[in-house]
Amino acid sequence: MLRASRGRDEGPAAVPGRAWLMLALATLGFAVNFWAWALLSPLGPRFKDSLGLSSFEQSLLVAVPVVVGSLGRIPVGALTDRFGGRVMFPLVSATTAVPVLYLGLAGHSSLAALLVGGFFLGVAGTSFAIGVPLVSAWFPPERRGMAIGVFGAGMGGTAISALTTVQFVDAYGMATPFLITAAVLAAYTVVAALLLRDAPGRTPPTEPLARRLASTLRLGVTWEASALYAVAFGGYVAFSVYLPTYLKTGYGLSQADAANRMAGFVLLAVAMRPVGGWLSDRLGPVRVLAGSLAVVVAGAFLQSSTPSLMPVGTIAFLAMAAALGAGSGAVFALVALLAPANRIGSVTGVVGAAGGLGGFLPPLVMGSLYGAWGSYAIGLVMLGVVAAAALAFTCTGGRRAVSRRVAAAPAR
Repeated sequence: MLRASRGRDEGPAAVPGRAWLMLALATLGFAVNFWAWALLSPLGPRFKDSLGLSSFEQSLLVAVPVVVGSLGRIPVGALTDRFGGRVMFPLVSATTAVPVLYLGLAGHSSLAALLVGGFFLGVAGTSFAIGVPLVSAWFPPERRGMAIGVFGAGMGGTAISALTTVQFVDAYGMATPFLITAAVLAAYTVVAALLLRDAPGRTPPTEPLARRLASTLRLGVTWEASALYAVAFGGYVAFSVYLPTYLKTGYGLSQADAANRMAGFVLLAVAMRPVGGWLSDRLGPVRVLAGSLAVVVAGAFLQSSTPSLMPVGTIAFLAMAAALGAGSGAVFALVALLAPANRIGSVTGVVGAAGGLGGFLPPLVMGSLYGAWGSYAIGLVMLGVVAAAALAFTCTGGRRAVSRRVAAAPAR
């Protein structure tokens, strides 16, 4: 297996201390925005009961921010190539605070109001397309897998939401988690505006946005990485938004218990994302991604039989969490290896959109299938089949793409 690294005879390139500060700030911003992005998911069962929602309506409620945030990554990634993360991170964070305040103060009284708030809440999900090009520019190629993996751990913001949202609502009322999140977003906006910087020597593209996006869509890596990320990160997003409903409906857990177990799933996936990037720097992203997808295939088919939650179901879900986290890190190690330097933001936007859309469909499918058949088995079997197809592609198309890149690289 070919590796995305420098030669064995060369040591790792030095990383300036400021790069680590920028990585920390970007990761913090990603976590805060993802915290906001996931505010509706833990409250889905509560809104279902209080507003009399169907399973499909509940799934739609938690999926709308996902699809908006996913599609929004395409223009935001291209704008980040043009204006830099220093501008875009504070802008997106400040913008996100507006729908968060709306949902907390007035937007939770009806399904229509929640869908409007959820639509604009999707802006928070675009933050991913800002951080990847910003972080990538600060680190040398042989350290980017690790750095982007660490940044990707900011998706643990969803765990903050899972662990605190329901508790805040129970203790202090519906508005509380939204007001707290809005205040944190405002504070981060100020910090990012003061401290965040783009890497020295950044050369923003000058061609029009539409032309840049068109050329990005002609790159093979854009579509290859999009397909893989739709499965890896899409699977993570799907479980993070739908797992509380699945556990409450399928296993009869309380809302708080289901939210806590979802948080455990998220935290493990988050912890494994930088591990996936680190392993990709050493073993190659194709090998790491293939191993991750194989675990997802096994876990999905095992869980489709609805085994007892302890220990078999718990083991299956935790194994899939670890694999989806590592696989997500490996995909962007692949992007950092294969994408042109001045297109990383644009490619990240498209790939990130594919990942988010990969998380949009499964909750709707699972809700519809359960409403029709009273079982989640078919949906989990479908996940296993899709992961198996992605595994086959990784071992063929992904391997060939890396081979071509390494063959074309100038000798060191």
